[in-house]
Amino acid sequence: MAAEIKSKETSDETLRKPILVGKIEGINDLVTGAVFIPGEDGIITVSEDRSIRVWLKRDTGLYWPSICHYVADSCSAMFYSPETRRLFVGLNNGTIMEFLLSDDLNRIALTRQYPAHQGRVTSLHFSPECELVLSCGRDKFFQWHGAETGQRLGGYSTSAWCTSITFDVQSRTVFIGDYSGGITLLKIKNDSSTFHIVSSLKGHSGCVRCLKWDPEAQVLFSASFDKSIVVWDIGGQKGIAYELQGHRDKVQAIAYSGASKQLLSVGSDSTLGVWNMAGMCEPCGNCGKWGNDSITAAGVEKLSATSAAKSVPSFRSWATRPKFGFATSALPPLPMKTV
Repeated sequence: MAAEIKSKETSDETLRKPILVGKIEGINDLVTGAVFIPGEDGIITVSEDRSIRVWLKRDTGLYWPSICHYVADSCSAMFYSPETRRLFVGLNNGTIMEFLLSDDLNRIALTRQYPAHQGRVTSLHFSPECELVLSCGRDKFFQWHGAETGQRLGGYSTSAWCTSITFDVQSRTVFIGDYSGGITLLKIKNDSSTFHIVSSLKGHSGCVRCLKWDPEAQVLFSASFDKSIVVWDIGGQKGIAYELQGHRDKVQAIAYSGASKQLLSVGSDSTLGVWNMAGMCEPCGNCGKWGNDSITAAGVEKLSATSAAKSVPSFRSWATRPKFGFATSALPPLPMKTV
């Protein structure tokens, strides 16, 4: 059942809408990845125009490129590790390129190439703790490589395009979203070469475009082309999930801040949504973990004057069957596909 979120009970601080503070121009094609450089006034972007750019904020308040590096094919995915300054870029031809960003942010050096996929790389993740490079692509494969040696350690084939991944370091569990709307939970064992399927999640009717993981609350966020975002309570292992509705078109990307407990979403409707998730772990008496009234829409900002009219953010909750979690004996064994 859908219910309107009553944001009037939240504080003025929560209701602040996002304010445009800067804009980067000069990229000639679709931007497929962008990330802030923590501790620096810098941004890394990759694009379909084959460019990798590092933008630094100048005294004028504008961002100017300090690096503009072109690669052999369109850039389709990116992951940046601020702890190690390692940048991983996936290409349309299936290759993953690893770069090292200099301390002064003025140079990048190619350190390794991974011939990972036979089609477009759709999502990347690097775990410095496990030294694993995780990737998925339109060849319907999830692959992982050893970052120390560059060797392929294992893979898993799916029935649809793999479109997004995220990773829980502590349990070594990978969440794999696909084009059919499913999410697979796969655990890579300590030897890094074997795995087993933990569970699968069904809640979307369209492509799972983006996944984000909150390791503190053990909550998975999934964004889909079906216009919805689903919040999966993985850690509770009670099969509880929430659907956030605020977009009128495909949800293209999400980002989550554990510090502010805010979820950001952007869609093809030219809308930036800000969701206040600060109370999502407060007991509500129903499921013992989630408080329905605590999930609020902090603000919805239109990015284009020509986009559709603002929709009313809402949510609905349901219990999945069978219940999901990191370890469950209730699930029947699933067939494992190895390559």
